[in-house]
Amino acid sequence: MGDKRIVVVGAGVVGMAAACYLRREGHEVTVIDRLPPGRACSFGNGGAISGSALIPLSYPGVAWKIPGWLFDPLGPLSFRLAHLPALLPWLGHFLAAGRPARFAKIVDAKAALAISCYDGWAPLIKDAGIENLVRHTGVIHVYRDKAAFAADSLPWQLRRERGLSFDELGAGELRQLVPGLSPDYTHAAFEDHWRYVLDPYLIVTGLADHFRALGGCIVHEEVRGFEAGPEGVRRAITDRARHVCDAAVIAAGAWSNRLSESLGDRVPLEAQRGYHVTIPQSGVELRHLLMDPGGKMGVTPMAPGLRVSGTSEFAGLDTAPNLARARVLITKARKLFPALKAEGFTEWAGDRPALPDTLPVIDRASRHANLFYAFGHSQLGLTLAGITGKLVAELVAGRPPSLDLAPYRAGRFRGRAA
Repeated sequence: MGDKRIVVVGAGVVGMAAACYLRREGHEVTVIDRLPPGRACSFGNGGAISGSALIPLSYPGVAWKIPGWLFDPLGPLSFRLAHLPALLPWLGHFLAAGRPARFAKIVDAKAALAISCYDGWAPLIKDAGIENLVRHTGVIHVYRDKAAFAADSLPWQLRRERGLSFDELGAGELRQLVPGLSPDYTHAAFEDHWRYVLDPYLIVTGLADHFRALGGCIVHEEVRGFEAGPEGVRRAITDRARHVCDAAVIAAGAWSNRLSESLGDRVPLEAQRGYHVTIPQSGVELRHLLMDPGGKMGVTPMAPGLRVSGTSEFAGLDTAPNLARARVLITKARKLFPALKAEGFTEWAGDRPALPDTLPVIDRASRHANLFYAFGHSQLGLTLAGITGKLVAELVAGRPPSLDLAPYRAGRFRGRAA
């Protein structure tokens, strides 16, 4: 069992999962975050635990689609012009990640994490007593017709090649499963291995309660940096105190590179702002997680209401959200569900930590052997939190990790086209 004093920076879903795994091994663990657990990006995700989420955002030919998305008011992607100069190096890495040879390696690396995702979650969910928040009903990916499904063949081919099964559904089967769906959608693919949660925020607070019950400590302070010496990091410096530590984990989401860079590891991390709306009385009968690949969005039947999510904006961390991007989701959802009632909906925006190849950093720092990184999960923080926490605990203990971590190293962008 462990006996280290460990600071985990970040009380989102990844940080809390790592903290729980470390505390289970007997370490003295303190989680530090300026916000309470789950109040930042982890609050508002689409709720999926996606066992086949292996398709990178950058893929061969994506460069030709970006202009169309940008000029479409209902499109899934937007940039703010003022942020574009700072974003250009990230975009260079993003386009490089879509080259065929690089793309194939990224798919394999994403698959390794995604296929193992629930193995990492299962013990945490059980021990935290939050099984009632998880639904295993699979996911339905809807298409307008079979031709649209065929045009989207690449992700299905990649899944099939990696042993992930799915079933195609015709109009009749689809109507039985989703009775309120527009008749414009006549084809679908069903995957059984996905899960979704009734409230992502309650998942994080459930982990936090479990962590405290195990003897862990959560401190509401802002980490400004670390004191480090020849033997590694020794103190986490916050706006209020200095916390002595034998090891530290940076899991601060979109803010993580501000700390990692000061410690010798610069990574091209960007804030990928996501938006959602939650509709308390939608009038939509939905028992499954629903994905619309054409509209680049998801619809989840959650405890607070029907959640519609899926738009992305690159505007920089220090800018105010454009909540019109959230309201666009109502218009798009009505294309799926014409009878949707949107009265009383709430809007939300959060900054997801995005790396150009959409792989996270799960690594030991290059200059400090007792410093570890767990960030950059983009849209898959909830999906990959459990397996990431397990891998972090293995790194801290010095055990061979369950997966080959080479694809997730912090220095993988050095020397690549920017």
